[in-house]
Amino acid sequence: MSNYQVEDVLKALSHVDDPDLHKDIVSLGMVRDIKVEQNQLFFSVYLTTPACPMKDMIENACRNAIAHFIGEEIACEINMTADVSVNKKTNAIISNVKNIIAVGSGKGGVGKSTVSAGIAAVLAKSGAKVGLLDADIYGPSVPILFGVQNSEIEVVNKNGGELMLPVTVAGVKLFSIGFLSKPNEAVVWRGPMVSQAIKQFITGVDWGDLDYLIVDLPPGTGDVQITITQTLPLTGAVIVSTPQNVAIADARKACAMFKMPSVNVPILGMVENMSYFIPEDAPDKKYFIFGKGGTKKLAEDYQTIVLGHLPINTRIMNDSDNGKIYDEQNLEFFTEIAGSLVRQIAILNNQQNSSSNG
Repeated sequence: MSNYQVEDVLKALSHVDDPDLHKDIVSLGMVRDIKVEQNQLFFSVYLTTPACPMKDMIENACRNAIAHFIGEEIACEINMTADVSVNKKTNAIISNVKNIIAVGSGKGGVGKSTVSAGIAAVLAKSGAKVGLLDADIYGPSVPILFGVQNSEIEVVNKNGGELMLPVTVAGVKLFSIGFLSKPNEAVVWRGPMVSQAIKQFITGVDWGDLDYLIVDLPPGTGDVQITITQTLPLTGAVIVSTPQNVAIADARKACAMFKMPSVNVPILGMVENMSYFIPEDAPDKKYFIFGKGGTKKLAEDYQTIVLGHLPINTRIMNDSDNGKIYDEQNLEFFTEIAGSLVRQIAILNNQQNSSSNG
């Protein structure tokens, strides 16, 4: 077609579906900035997240649609960008944050903070605006994971009040009680004091505009966890567990807490940490040291998915201990998990918007 208009482009691209939302990208409003010349075409595709794992597939589908419905001779320039989907519940209360994701576990020591940090670092590397709140008042790990345990918090005057500035590492805005207490100093607070501190970390910190705020919850299902989940307008939750039966049993309790009517937070998925071990001298062998299949069964019971599996790996351990969780080689372990998570968030937000429009 030598002479074609914007309407022809939209009609052609209406044959391209978003594989997660199961709607065409034109009706979803993802196609914008169309510029038409005789044999040259430019347009942008706004994905629901810069960490979209289907980015290349959608771009190829767009090129095929233009070639098939308009003409193979058209030089097609596509700007694949992102406009992160907004959770209305979250955004209505905290207007500068599009999504808040809690990462929890029923049991301590399963790698919840490591998973939180890894997801945050991957999303920031993809181009998203990301914050990570260390809500584990009694055992903060985030400063160690990012190597900033000696950082001091700055305070600025803004909008008629004082706000604390988060510490930024590898594009992730971090805040933790660990920045406000000495390394050898125990935080001995009762539940109400902890709850007040968490509220202060949200309203008293200059987070700026965020696509995703990851909240690393303390382990367990007590007063602190319930208060946090009821106070923050959470988009959803991620549950971290190891394959051990004792960890799965505690993770089941965490799932039950999020499903309580008074909490009612969607479970976006589960992460199985320490899932398996592959010896460096025998890469063809995989050992399931702590068991197999428990997380998958738990996900099925709560009608959610397993976002991914993390191995027992010395690189993850060393990078965590040495404050390099954001190291590029290390992040390859978290890429699939982060991609699966943002897909679930986009699906949830689309369902929420569809139901409110209906």
